[in-house]
Amino acid sequence: MEKHFRLISVAPLFLFLYLPFAFAGHDYGQALSKSILFFEAQRSGFLPHNQRVTWRANSGLNDGKANGVDLVGGYYDAGDNVKFGLPMAFTITMMSWSIIEYGKQMAASGELSHAMAAVKWGTDYFIKAHPEPYVLYGEVGDGNSDHYCWQRPEDMTTDRRAYKIDTSNPGSDLAGETAAAMAAASIVFRRSNPAYANELLAHAHQLFDFADKYRGKYDSSITVAQKYYRSISGYNDELLWAAAWLYQATNNQYYLNYLGNNGDSMGGTGWGMTEFGWDVKYAGVQTLVAMFLMQGKAGHHAPVFERYQQKAEYFMCSCLGKGTRNVQKTPGGLIFRQRWNNMQFVTSASFLATVYSDYLASAGRSMTCASGNVAPSELLSFAQSQVDYILGDNPRATSYMVGYGNNYPRQVHHRASSIVSIKVNPTFVSCRGGYATWFSKKASDPNVLAGAIVGGPDAYDNFADERDNYEQTEPATYNNAPILGILARLNGGHGGYNQLLPVVVAGPTQQKPAPQPKATPAPASTSAPISIEQKMTTSWNAKGKTYYRYSITVTNKSAKTLTDLKLSISKLYGPMWGLTKSGDSYAFPSWLNSLPAGKSLEFVYIHSASAADVSVSSYTLA
Repeated sequence: MEKHFRLISVAPLFLFLYLPFAFAGHDYGQALSKSILFFEAQRSGFLPHNQRVTWRANSGLNDGKANGVDLVGGYYDAGDNVKFGLPMAFTITMMSWSIIEYGKQMAASGELSHAMAAVKWGTDYFIKAHPEPYVLYGEVGDGNSDHYCWQRPEDMTTDRRAYKIDTSNPGSDLAGETAAAMAAASIVFRRSNPAYANELLAHAHQLFDFADKYRGKYDSSITVAQKYYRSISGYNDELLWAAAWLYQATNNQYYLNYLGNNGDSMGGTGWGMTEFGWDVKYAGVQTLVAMFLMQGKAGHHAPVFERYQQKAEYFMCSCLGKGTRNVQKTPGGLIFRQRWNNMQFVTSASFLATVYSDYLASAGRSMTCASGNVAPSELLSFAQSQVDYILGDNPRATSYMVGYGNNYPRQVHHRASSIVSIKVNPTFVSCRGGYATWFSKKASDPNVLAGAIVGGPDAYDNFADERDNYEQTEPATYNNAPILGILARLNGGHGGYNQLLPVVVAGPTQQKPAPQPKATPAPASTSAPISIEQKMTTSWNAKGKTYYRYSITVTNKSAKTLTDLKLSISKLYGPMWGLTKSGDSYAFPSWLNSLPAGKSLEFVYIHSASAADVSVSSYTLA
C-alpha cells in the first residue's frame, strides 16, 4: 500500500472527455469469479498445487523465522509485499460475511469453494500469528524498506522482521478485528469442517478477551504501521464489532450483553457514520445489531439496539443521498470519500446497503430517511448502481476491475503484476533495479491481475492509468472482499439468499435523466448487414449545465467478420476520445481490429446537446 500523496492536475476541459466503450449489462457471475481469483495473486507463502494464478510462485518462506515463530502464509495487502494484520483481518471478516449471507448464490455459480479457500488462506495464517492467548503478530515487513524496492514477492530482499502486540504492548483494534475475522470465518466452516470452525472460535474468544482486557491502540505498539494503517478511530468500534461477530457465531448472551451495556459508552449508538472500512467499523456494527433487533434477539436491550439501528439507517440514508448529511458523489454517481483508493469505501458501503436491504425485506419493513420512506429495493438498487459503475457504467466507460471487459487499467501499481513472472524469466530483480526496469516502463503489465479492483477515479470521474499513480491504480484486498457478496447477490437474481423473504432485484439504475433537449433524434440505421442503435443513458448537472451520456451500439448482423469500419459522426460537440480518427471518419478503437459475426461494439460520448448523427461510411466483410 502506497500511502503518499501525489497531486494530479486535471484541467476542467477534460471533465467530459471519456473513453468510448460501455457495457450493455454486466456478467456478475464472471465478475464474481475474477474478484475471488484476485486473492490468489495476493498469496504469500507456499502456493498450493491447485493455485490458479500461475504466474505467481512461493514467497516469504522465512517470515517469522527471526522471531522464532512460523509466519509463512497470509496475504499481501495491496501492490507491495508487506503483510499488514489489521486490513488483512478486515478482509477476512468481510469475505466471511459475504459467504454467510450469499454462500448459496456462490455455490450456484461454482465459486463457493474458491471463496472458502480464500478465507482459509487468511485464517490459517492468523492461527500461526496467535501462538499464545495474549500474543498476536500484526505485521511482517515494514512499509519504509518495502517501498524503497520494486521487486516481485519471489525476489524480496527487504527486511522481513515481524511485529507483535502483547500485554505490555496492547492493540485492542488489531486483536478485536482478528477476533471478528476468526468468529465470522467459524460460521463459514461450521458445516463443512466443524473441528476447524471450533479452533477458529477458540482463537476468537481468546483474542476478544485479550483486546478487552489489555486496551490500547495497536499502532502505538506497532509503530511502523502508523504511516500506512493508522488506527484513527481507536479501538472501541473493533471491540463492539468483535462482540457482534462472536454473538453471531455463538449465540452466547455474554456478547449480546456486551453490545447492550457498552453501546452508548463506546460510540455504537452515538456515531452517525458516512463511511465504513478497515479502520472505522461503526456502521458495520450498527448494521449487525439492527439485524439482531429485527430477529427479535434484543431482549431488554431493545431500547439500546434501537439506537444502534437509527445510526445504521443514518448511514444508509446518507449513501442514498436522502439523509441529513449525505456522502459526496462524483458527477457520474460514485461515492467519493477520498482521492487515495476511494474504491474501498464504495465496495464496503455498497455491501452494507445490500445486506440491510435484505434484512429489511425479511422483516417486512421499510426505512425512513429525512426525505421520506425508502423501500428495501432502493438500497439494493443503490448498491447495484455502484457495482455497475465499477464494472464500466461510468462517464469514462472504464472498468475498474482488472481483466473485466475491454477497457480496464493496464498499468496497475502492483509489483508482482508489473514485473515479468519468475517462471518466465527467473533472472533476479534487484531492489532498485525493479524501479529502473519495470516500474518506469510505460507499457501494459506482463501479468494481468485479474479481478483486482483498483483505487478508482477522482471526484470528477477522471482516471489516469499510470503505474506511478498509486492513488488510483493500486488495488487492495479490502477493496475486493465486500464486493464478493454483492456480486453473488446480484448474480443470484430473485431470492435464494439466506434471509426470509424474496427480494426483487431492481434493474440497473441510473440517475434520473433530465428532459432531453427538443431535437430530432439521431437516425438509427438498421439496414443489413450493420445496425446502429443510439440512446441516451443518463444525464447530470454540473456548473449550471446539463450533460447527457449517449450510448451507441454497432452490431455486425452479417455472417462474416466486419473489418475496416468507418463511421461518420456529425453534430458531435467535443472530441471523441478512444476512437481512431481517420480523415473525417472514425475507425475501430485501438484495442479492436474486427467485429465477428453477430457481435456488437458499444461506445459512449458525452456533451450538452442532443444526440449526434452517426452513420456507416464504409466497411469490409471478410
